[in-house]
Amino acid sequence: MYVSARADYAVRAMLAIAAGEPALVKAAALARTQEIPLSFLQGILLDLRRAGLLHSHRGTDGGYTLARSAGEVTVGDVLRAVSGSLTTVRGLPADDATYHGVATGLRDVWLAVHAAIEQVVDSTSLADLLPGRRPGALTRNRLP
Repeated sequence: MYVSARADYAVRAMLAIAAGEPALVKAAALARTQEIPLSFLQGILLDLRRAGLLHSHRGTDGGYTLARSAGEVTVGDVLRAVSGSLTTVRGLPADDATYHGVATGLRDVWLAVHAAIEQVVDSTSLADLLPGRRPGALTRNRLP
């Protein structure tokens, strides 16, 4: 798994919005506090809104709020909204990797890696990551 700047920024922005609730959070404030270029952030926010993770409110008093509670939005939801597949092999989803001959078993490795990543990001909500909310939440998600 490669975590791009876009994916990292998206999770950070969603955490900042979750922490600011119930107040609206403005894109410019997000960009400033999270040190994300505003023009780049605007595209990310659009993707998150299109994925149904954010509500946008227009006007001078406008901004962004979560479309669902922080406990209902997972890191996996955010990553998929801005990046698509969680794991790729040569630029394709791990499911599409094909091998022949001695390398046939390699597809199973990539699928296992994908499943492990899914288990962590899909069981970690934004609420789990907010300071003081659920101490130790991430330790439950660690693989044995």
